[in-house]
Amino acid sequence: MITKGDKNKARQKRHLRVRKKIQGTQSRPRLNIFRSSKHMYAQLIDDVTGVTIASASTQDKELKGQISNGGNSEAAQKVGQLVAERAKAKGIKTVVFDRGGYLYHGRVQALADAARETGLEF
Repeated sequence: MITKGDKNKARQKRHLRVRKKIQGTQSRPRLNIFRSSKHMYAQLIDDVTGVTIASASTQDKELKGQISNGGNSEAAQKVGQLVAERAKAKGIKTVVFDRGGYLYHGRVQALADAARETGLEF
């Protein structure tokens, strides 16, 4: 039987394997995603300097009133739109997508598609 802890360990191993290959820079930051059972988080990270350039989550004041449940695809779409708008405001058009070891399906895919539609390229 696979427990929740085993699933998270497998995800973390996948995440580390992917992180060896991709790195965000000032001109092309890494779009990192974290998914919990209740919320969704996205950050644009410059790995060279170790700085978060922009971030968005379902707990932001702008989104709290718009969403009833932070753990669904609709909420993930809104987070994707918000992080893309914040990136465009900072002059960022292209990013490296880091799905955080999660499968590209459901909420992760909804966030990525919404960010692409709003203007981010990856």
